Order: sequence, then C-alpha cells, then structure tokens
Amino acid sequence: MNVLVIGSGGREHALVWKLSQSPRVKQLYCTPGNPGTAELALPFPSDAGDFPGLIAASRRLGIDLTVVGPEAPLAAGIVDEFRDAGLAVFGPAKRAAELEWSKAFAKDFMRRHAIPAASSTTFTPGRVDEALAHVRSAPLPLVIKADGLAAGKGVVVCRTRDDAVRALEEISDPALFGSAGSTVLVEEFMAGAEASVFAVTDGSDFVTLAPAQDHKRALDGDRGKNTGGMGAYAPAPCVTPALMKEVEERIIRPTLEGMASEGRKYTGCLYVGLMLTNEGPKVVEYNCRFGDPETQVVLPLYGGDFADLLLASATGAVGALPQARPSAGSAVCVVIASGGYPGSYKTGKPISLPGPGETPPGVHIFHAGTGRGPGGELVTSGGRVLGVTAVRPDGGMAQTIAEAYEAVTLISFDGMHFRHDIGKGALA
Repeated sequence: MNVLVIGSGGREHALVWKLSQSPRVKQLYCTPGNPGTAELALPFPSDAGDFPGLIAASRRLGIDLTVVGPEAPLAAGIVDEFRDAGLAVFGPAKRAAELEWSKAFAKDFMRRHAIPAASSTTFTPGRVDEALAHVRSAPLPLVIKADGLAAGKGVVVCRTRDDAVRALEEISDPALFGSAGSTVLVEEFMAGAEASVFAVTDGSDFVTLAPAQDHKRALDGDRGKNTGGMGAYAPAPCVTPALMKEVEERIIRPTLEGMASEGRKYTGCLYVGLMLTNEGPKVVEYNCRFGDPETQVVLPLYGGDFADLLLASATGAVGALPQARPSAGSAVCVVIASGGYPGSYKTGKPISLPGPGETPPGVHIFHAGTGRGPGGELVTSGGRVLGVTAVRPDGGMAQTIAEAYEAVTLISFDGMHFRHDIGKGALA
C-alpha cells in the first residue's frame, strides 16, 4: 500500500522510519517532511491547513493510508475531512481530539467517568482575578496549565506563591500563549514518577506499546524551563506488567468507553501521560497523537508490523490483528537543541553529522528541526534539531545510554545544547 505521513518533526521521521520497514508498504510519502524523512519517503510541498489540497494529493498519488503526526491538524478536523472524502486516515476526529486541545474538557471528562486524575479548578476568560485569589490561598505546590495547545510548554509546576502568580500571569498573556491560555487550570501537585503510555486503538480494541519516560525540563537534573521534550527512554521500569494492566483497565478502557458513550469514538493513538502516585496511577494529561520524543524510543521496540497496526486502527480491525511479539530491548533518545531553546534561538546554523558507519550499530539520528541552506547544506531550522536514538535488543540500558551519547559527540553545530542525564532514571 501507499502511505502518506503528514508532519515535519522528529516524530514524523520516526514514523516514516518504522513504516519503511513494513513489507506491506509499497511507497512512502511525507509532507512537508524534512531532510531526514526525504531519505525514506518522497516529499511534496503542502499547506498543513489545506485539507482539500491534501485530499486531492492523496487521491492523485493513490494513497491507501494517511498518518497524521502533529496535534494541530487533528484539532482542526483533518481526520473528519479525510473520512468524509472516503479516505483511510490514522488519528482521532476533532471531537475526540478535544481530549488534548482542551484540558478543561479532558478534566471534566475524567470526572464524569471516574478516571483517576489530580483535582483541579478551571478559570474561564474574564476570571483572572478569581484565579489569582485561588493561587494565593491554595496549598503548595500548584500546577498551572493552559487549556489549549501550547507545544508542550503550557504547564508550570509552582512551588512558591510568587511562582504561581507569575505563571498564571504569563499563561494568561495573549502575547505569549494566544488563545491557548485564555482558559487556565489550577491543579493540585501530584508526587511520583511520570510515565507515558501509548494505546493504538480503533475505538474498541487497543494495543499498548512499551511505556516510556520523557524529560521535559531543559537542563540536567530536571531544572530549567519546560520544553517539548529533551529526551526519552523505554521501557520505563517503573511501569511493571502489573501496573500496565492496571492502567489499561482503570484508565485506557474507561477512556475509550466513555468517549464512545458521549458520541466521540476515539481512534488513532491515545497518549496517556501518567503520574505514578502512592494512590496508584493518575492521568496527568491526554494527547491525541504519538509523543515527541517518546515515539523515537517506543517504535523501535514494537515487534509487529507497524503499517498493519495503523491501518487496523483506521479501519476498525485492531481486534483481528495477530498478537505482536512482546516489546524487547531498550531505547534512549537524546534531543539536541538550538542554543537558547525553549526561549529565543537562531536558525540556519550548519550541522555536521557522522558519516556512514561512524555511529555505533543500532543508532538512528532522527531529524526534528533541520532544513537546507542556500547551497543545499544541512542547517538548523527549529528549537529541537535532532533526536539521537540508540537501540539495543538485549535491553542493557546503561550501554544503550552510553551508545546514544557516543553518537551525540559526533554531531556539531554552533550553540548546540543537550541534557547529559537522559535515561539515568531507568538505572536508579
């Protein structure tokens, strides 16, 4: 079959890479793509918001399955448009994707269906004064969240009153977060280990992938500002088989059943961000797509045909899939970012990558924010530039970490920044 992947980041490069290994895939396309995806899939220019244009291109190219990577087109209803045109597409419809594009909706949904999560209060536009009064009296620490999509940066953990007031004012500032921060959630702080679990579903049946742990803070030791993710590893040892079963039965299945009962049948990838508290696993957030950079460590460990899995999700056939081999091995992804990220940074910096055979076996370099300069040279084009992923089939996490960082030393560009402690939580 012919497969189209929509998106241009590290997640999409990993999706293209995994799909390219399927014997079912005849031709891969990626739009708009990046220099990394272009090595595996044919690119073509497009406007991500031009759904009729993408549908016309899909018909012209004979696309059998479209895989939507980023959250923005899902929130805008791209899946609805493709389905109305009679095209198979992987992802949730707009009303189902509201689990991500409105944290207030997600929080109310979890209350309605008794899904464990932190308690919270939602403040709609015009209630900033009430929100300020609340954060000045609520128990510390507090978590302040923007309701809408904020590229992974709309969540702030506040340990002092001043931090909480500052975060509330910043998230509510239209110049910083636009409409995403017009509604704000103030949540209780949950203590525990965090983990990410992905369920690929057709709305009824689902397949869970290896649990992962992301590293959101910009600096070593989980310090600095929140980012879109500075690295990840899988499997997360804190998510034992027994705990995964509990997550499936207490969170994933009730979520799918609850969405279906409300006329919002959920298909695609359900990303569940978890906090493993003393009271059991609780939902930190839902996302309506694969995470980035968790995708770069979860997909290499999946033992089945990935194209078959995504097609089954899009066509209601997950329950008919043969059981995939259990996830095996370990994977670590170190994100290399532009200097200054997640704040202001410069682009257009020439990138030097290792040549063929220079990296350890099992290392993959996924492009996230790269482009081509005037002379065709590889240059930086975003905040998160590359995801260096090491994979070991024997599961030795310490060696996997070492091989990822060995490959990082072979990469250079002006101002490059990365954390030095990705994966160390697994060793503890």
